[in-house]
Amino acid sequence: MLHAKSESDITSLAPSSPSRSPKRPVYYVQSPSRDSQDGDKSASMQPTPSFNSPMESPSHPSFGRHSRNSSASRFSGIFRSSSGRKNGRKRNDKGWPECNVIVEEGKYDEFDEEKGLTRRCQALLALLGFVVLFTIFCLIIWGAARPFKAEITVRSMVVNNFYVGEGSDSTGVVTKMMTVNASLRISVYNPATFYGIHVTSTPINLIYSDIVVASGQLKKYFQPRKSRRTELVSIEAAKVPLYGAGSSLDAATNGGFKVPLKLEFEIKSRGDVVGKLVRTKHKKEISCDLVIDSTSTKPIKFKKNSCVYS
Repeated sequence: MLHAKSESDITSLAPSSPSRSPKRPVYYVQSPSRDSQDGDKSASMQPTPSFNSPMESPSHPSFGRHSRNSSASRFSGIFRSSSGRKNGRKRNDKGWPECNVIVEEGKYDEFDEEKGLTRRCQALLALLGFVVLFTIFCLIIWGAARPFKAEITVRSMVVNNFYVGEGSDSTGVVTKMMTVNASLRISVYNPATFYGIHVTSTPINLIYSDIVVASGQLKKYFQPRKSRRTELVSIEAAKVPLYGAGSSLDAATNGGFKVPLKLEFEIKSRGDVVGKLVRTKHKKEISCDLVIDSTSTKPIKFKKNSCVYS
């Protein structure tokens, strides 16, 4: 079907320049009609003029009335065609057409994780460095405190009661028995210049022929730095059976007994240099030989060579 040219089409075909040009041929484009509903292919003819120069093309900006009319008709056609295609799209609650969302691969927080990991590494390295430095400091302090050992000296022993006689044990066996009651004086000196020490001892045993005839214990105490202290330890036992070892005991002419004994014990000292983190521990074994005379009341004094300190 051929349609008559509208006024806008005729106007658009008019030359925009004042100079007259020869009449140009008019071409028609056949396109399927959108108005047909019965499925038949009908054609609509629309004139399409040809242009010899870009200046005469409708794409070139023109300020005339025919330019505005043709542009309006083109835009209205675009909106009509797009509105016809919108009917098949889904719309959301707000009336906007739905569209597929492009999901990009990869995470944006990769760099944040790397920064967090770096901070953790820095914190770990700082903590490790602090531990190493503190350990070195403690080792230096421990090495400086190590030479300061407590000095132990056995001064004297006073025998309050000493008796050797016949008796029987718990089973009724007749044997010689020994009773001892004495006081031992011990001197302790702490040479450390910057820490105190805790002093204690193992049981202080008085031994006759491998038999412990009396025993005592030094109570634990704290001794300040650069100080000397004397402790008095009570050693006693009552009616200790001697069995075969008592056969060698013979009474003296005056009715008394001279009994060779041995004193054995160990002194322990502990210094808290840096609390419980750095400690120094020392021990000293002491062994002294002595003879107790049951008829004498004088204290037994120990010389330097009377005892062995190890």
